[in-house]
Amino acid sequence: MATKKKILITGANGLLGQKLVQKLVEEGEFEVLATGRGPCRLPGEGFKYVSLDIENEKSVRAVLSKEQPSVIIHGAAMTNVDTCELHQEACYSANVLATKYLVEAAEEIDAHFIFVSTDFIFEGDEGPLDEMAAPNPVNFYGQTKLEGEAIVKDSKLKWAIARTVLVFGIAHDLSRSNIVLWVKESLEAGKEIQVVDDQFRSPTLAEDLAEGCILIAKKGVEGIYHISGPDFLTPYQMAQITAEYFDLDESLIKKTDSNKFTQAARRPLKTGFIIEKARKQLGYEPKTFRTAIGILSKQIILARS
Repeated sequence: MATKKKILITGANGLLGQKLVQKLVEEGEFEVLATGRGPCRLPGEGFKYVSLDIENEKSVRAVLSKEQPSVIIHGAAMTNVDTCELHQEACYSANVLATKYLVEAAEEIDAHFIFVSTDFIFEGDEGPLDEMAAPNPVNFYGQTKLEGEAIVKDSKLKWAIARTVLVFGIAHDLSRSNIVLWVKESLEAGKEIQVVDDQFRSPTLAEDLAEGCILIAKKGVEGIYHISGPDFLTPYQMAQITAEYFDLDESLIKKTDSNKFTQAARRPLKTGFIIEKARKQLGYEPKTFRTAIGILSKQIILARS
């Protein structure tokens, strides 16, 4: 029997990382090496976990040289946009320097490097966008992810970039909320909520993003792929669909716009992705936002049982 290729995941304790590890273990095609900062918070078995601080160049080099993965999916990042704006040094270290260390160590072992990026590299004047759209970030987070992309593109590696938009989902041991949970819990409590109607996104179920990254790994493809959900919606429309799905009071959802909110970082108004390339070349088929809510609602019940 042929030995399985080894795949290394960064950020394995996070939402995307957990979904990647779970899917890879279920499919059984790769030997799975999960890495993250601190102890393992992943449920289940069938994978190896190594604690790794990717901002430490020596540690990165040591782990990659010892483990020799054939594929690396680099999903770890500082993603809270306002925190990135307020703590630029920490954000630069997490998103740019860590990527540089991983790329340099990956070059030494000739791994296929898959970098997870974001719609926030775009200024948001027009959307949905395809892979040829010209980046121009409006916040520091977007700037660091674009710098990360440049490091990957300039490398000697076989590389791919998977850009995504507004990822949501539920993971083990993570308290992070998302738009679906926030709307559901607020309306169930009878709270009125203000939701913007002037931003456009393609909300992406975490399982779908994981699937897109795994397809890139399996097919060994190179280049940039837009991996998101298929819908083009405003947060206000997302809130309405959520309320309708759970049969909650839609009149509690109040329409507002971005100007009414003071946030540390600017947000691009219109992004969202055209995913035809991923559909054609990878066979990527994401769930609609409505179907994704159905999947989440089952996961909520399971998490509580």
